[in-house]
Amino acid sequence: MRIGVLTGGGDAPGLNGVIRAIVRSATLKYGWTVIGIFDGFEGLLGKKNTKELKPWNTRGILSRGGTILGTTNRGNPFAVKVREKGKPTEKDLSDAAIGNIRKLRLDALVVIGGDGSLAIANRLFRKGVPVVGVPKTIDNDLSETHVTFGFTTAVETATEALDKLHTTAESHHRVMVVEVMGRYAGWIALEAGIAGSADVILIPEIPYGMDRVCRKIAERKQAHCCSSIVVVAEGARPLRGKMAVIERDPSGYAIRFSGAAAAVGDGIRQQTGMDVRVTVLGHVQRGGSPCAADRILATQYGVKAVELVFRKRFGHMVSYKPPEITSVPIGKAVRKIKLVDPDSEMVRAAESIGVSFGR
Repeated sequence: MRIGVLTGGGDAPGLNGVIRAIVRSATLKYGWTVIGIFDGFEGLLGKKNTKELKPWNTRGILSRGGTILGTTNRGNPFAVKVREKGKPTEKDLSDAAIGNIRKLRLDALVVIGGDGSLAIANRLFRKGVPVVGVPKTIDNDLSETHVTFGFTTAVETATEALDKLHTTAESHHRVMVVEVMGRYAGWIALEAGIAGSADVILIPEIPYGMDRVCRKIAERKQAHCCSSIVVVAEGARPLRGKMAVIERDPSGYAIRFSGAAAAVGDGIRQQTGMDVRVTVLGHVQRGGSPCAADRILATQYGVKAVELVFRKRFGHMVSYKPPEITSVPIGKAVRKIKLVDPDSEMVRAAESIGVSFGR
């Protein structure tokens, strides 16, 4: 057997752990050959960009962030940007990608990615490619799995940043507004906000009222708490307002956000007159070594992916449904994204200890 593996979409701590587990399980347990495909699906377009992966050349990568294979969130073989007659357009080159898969003599393709990459994988599966998916996103917004690897590390990174901002906020009697990633989902903001003792947490699932946010900060000041921490998910939006989206894909799905925290900071400054500073954590949440939990989960995911190939469970995605590592159809997993329930136990617990969601 020859299996290919690629990483698509944004990077996440734990990607290398999945690659390592796939290589070791496939070669040591089954005696298969593993072909690494560089730069996501782009490695299957044009000149093929691949490398045989073995235990010796994937040694020591479990603790490394990023991905040794490289990645991109723009390499969709069904919508490749080209210029025809001097004008930019999109072209379906999926048949060319499938042709390269055949030239590589791959018996299966393992795609490690988020909802976008897995949606592409599912389309390739429907065109006859034997595909297995592995869920990856720091946003934790993939349905049909309890958690995605990379999420826990991102939460820990954001929590550590909040811990550091508390001391400077207290020293200068400031309001610190911190923007975290998550796109349409508020999982990072919610969990990091609770763990980092935030006073206000703003998530996409609960549109906020600026007056209510400022009321919470004013109440804290009256209670002699002269500093506050406000965590803002990048997709957070005000009541009767819009998300701070600066780029969308051809289908209209938001892929880049900017300005959510700045808008909140300006509103607090104008209504309270307090000294406000805005910090955007950005891609620091994607970088660095994965935590122990993500290393373990990534290893389990990689081993399960190889098992699915062995069992010819193509068109399926690895899924963690505690306590089992199982699988679900990729099409079902990418049908909708997993959002925070505004009335969930975690949200209610945060409100019970005084956290405001601006509602």
